[in-house]
Amino acid sequence: MTDGRRRVLVKLSGEALVAPDGYWLYPKTLAALADDLARTAAAGVELAIVIGGGNIIRGARMSQAGWIDRPTADSMGMLATVMNSLALETALNAAGVTARTMSAVSMPTICETYARQPALHHLQRGQIVLIAGGTGNPFFTTDTAAVLRAAELRCHAVLKATQVDGVYSADPKQDATATRYDRLTHDEAIARDLKVMDTAAFALARENRLTVIVGSIHAPSSVAAILAGEARSTIVAP
Repeated sequence: MTDGRRRVLVKLSGEALVAPDGYWLYPKTLAALADDLARTAAAGVELAIVIGGGNIIRGARMSQAGWIDRPTADSMGMLATVMNSLALETALNAAGVTARTMSAVSMPTICETYARQPALHHLQRGQIVLIAGGTGNPFFTTDTAAVLRAAELRCHAVLKATQVDGVYSADPKQDATATRYDRLTHDEAIARDLKVMDTAAFALARENRLTVIVGSIHAPSSVAAILAGEARSTIVAP
């Protein structure tokens, strides 16, 4: 970018918003996350956000139960991402940051419909853009939506803020011998079938030579610390 600012798309897990009692949304987590993102924006990073809906519903899992078809279940999941985005938008505004939700699924009485040029305009004005509704199509995960929007919006990187501090050879919560990687190529991530993002997302990132950073959303880590190189992460790059 001509002004030297970095533009990053942050992919957040919906599950991170779940309250200790199991309720789908925890205000303290939202407030802490909003403060973290506000610090990141204040440091000169233009931010787009894609947040999943897994704290409310997972379309693929619901369709596997057999009582609802996948397109319908995925549509329900898209609506869940809008709910999460609106909640985070409110928390960001309370933290003093101007935020705007844009949905790939048109619902103009609730939020703005996603389109590339208006989204770029909001980012250039220093607003945080929350991109909801996935790709607007069934069968695509929010990981794939995040990489797609990052490519469209000319982001320098995708930061996936997840439950662990990087990419591992296996789930470190289930396998104590899992190896953590500091750096990988897109080809290595795909060939090793690493589950931190789905294969379609990694393939799209590879095609667009887009760097993916994977780090923990949980303290003492944060989005600001990961992007500043002060918290552990894995870099997946060409």
